[in-house]
Order: sequence, then structure tokens, then C-alpha cells
Amino acid sequence: MKEKSYFSGYLSNNQQFNPDFYNWNRVKVRYCDGSSFTGDVEEVDPTTKLHFRGARIFSAVMEELLARGMVHAKNAILSGCSAGGLTSILHCDGFKALLPNGARVKCVSDAGYFVNVKDISGEQFIEEYFRQVVETHGSAKNLPTSCTSTLSPGLCFFPQYMASGIKTPIFIVNAAYDSWQIKNILAPGAADPNGQWRSCKTNLINCSPKQLNIMQDYRSQFLKALSVVGNSSSNGMFIDSCYIHCQTEPQETWLQSDSPTVANKTIAGAVADWFYERSASREIDCSYPCNPTCQDRVDALPYPGIY
Repeated sequence: MKEKSYFSGYLSNNQQFNPDFYNWNRVKVRYCDGSSFTGDVEEVDPTTKLHFRGARIFSAVMEELLARGMVHAKNAILSGCSAGGLTSILHCDGFKALLPNGARVKCVSDAGYFVNVKDISGEQFIEEYFRQVVETHGSAKNLPTSCTSTLSPGLCFFPQYMASGIKTPIFIVNAAYDSWQIKNILAPGAADPNGQWRSCKTNLINCSPKQLNIMQDYRSQFLKALSVVGNSSSNGMFIDSCYIHCQTEPQETWLQSDSPTVANKTIAGAVADWFYERSASREIDCSYPCNPTCQDRVDALPYPGIY
């Protein structure tokens, strides 16, 4: 964990590069609990001495921020990328409940809409992985009862099964070909022991026609899983066809002259239009490789976290 963390993109204080949020109070929360801040186990692991108490960390951070002035907020956003993006989905309603009734409170999830699909070998790799996360961290008690009352807690860690119950407005920023999900959900190493997908996962230009067809099907499954969010008019989304993971914090993808666009909108513009209710923002890109503005940054992924 780096001692210094730089604020750019969504968190920049430069009006030129972040015109709609540059003068906000901005807080970046260190992420180290491994459960998107849902863990709550009293016992300490006797072997590793690890504590699984992410939910308590989240509560403590929020308590301190409220005491420092967030209790008077007129506008507030809970956001994050990757595991932090999932955090902003799972904790969205809980975050809003902490703020004044008259405040405009919304959530933005960047690269956190992990989907439950079979991997290339036909196994439910990510479903079992998430089940183990929830079990290890004792997360069930901190997942929405609207979901856990009908489905197993492990499934309720996936946004597609619980997001329909979120009452707070939420915006999803995600690549339809999210590089982390392609590498770890669709084609994890366990499903590709001979490394036939290794070159393809490094750069989509190296993919065979068969592999590209499989990824196009993955995009279709992703969009279907995302449809539960689109049912509410208060929600928004920016789904591009880039091969990337996390796009709100890096300046080059948030807002620059050559940033990715969908329907002539940048991510910065789409999020701001939605938050300030200037116009609807539901941008879904065409399928790969249609978008020449994409910047496929697969070898320099930003640090996942929430802000």
C-alpha cells in the first residue's frame, strides 16, 4: 500500500480536467479488507492473525467523516473502482441513510459490476469464489435481506441479483469487455491450463475469431445482467466497448482530449449530466472493435478502492 495517493480524474481539483466536481471535498478510503467492506467476524484467525471486519471499518470511516462535517453535506457521492465499485453498490442505500434528508446523494460504481457467468470450461468459477469470500468474511448479515431472503448470500454478492432493490440513484461505469472480468471470470487460469487464452487476454488483437465470439457472448450476458439497473429512470450508465478496468480515476479515461466517448459523451460528461440531472445518461456502446476512442490500458491498472 503506497504511502501517498494521487488524486486525478474524478478526484482532481483542477477545473480543466474535472469541471463538475473539482471543488468538492474529496476523500479516498484505503481498501484492505477483501470483502468490499462487508466482513464482520468477531474471531481473529489464530494462524494468520487476520481480522475479517470490513463492515466495521466502513462504519468507522463514515462516523469520522460525519463528525468532520459530512453530516452537513448538500451533495454527496459514494464511488469507487473494482472492489470499491462493488462497495458503492452494496453500501449505496446505507450511505444515503447517513446523510441529511434534503441532500442530493447518489452512487457511482466504476468497474464493480461483476457478473456471474460460466467460464470458458463451463464451470461456475466466480460463483464459487464469491461464495467463499462471503463465507470467510461472514458477509451475509451485511448483504440486502431483500436478496438473501430468496437467494444464497454468495449470489447476493453479485450486483445482478441485488441491484434491483437499491433505492438510491446509481450510475454504472463499466467496460462491456472489462479486462479484469475477462481474465478472472471468463478465462481464469484454472479454466485455461494450457494457456491458449494468455495472448488474447493480453491484447484483444491477438484473439482468434472463436475467442472473439466467446467474448461477444460474454458482452451479451453482461448487458442482460445489467438490465436490472436500467429499469429505474433515476439510474444511469456508461458502458463502453473498451478492454479496460477502472476508468473514473485515471485522467486519460475520465476527461482528456482523447478520452473514450460513447455517443459523443465522455465519462466525465455522462456522470455529471446524470448527477446534476441536466440530461439522461444511459450510454451503451456498440460491440468491439467499433469504438476508435478506446484506450485499452491492460498492463497498468489503477489501484482498486472507494472514494
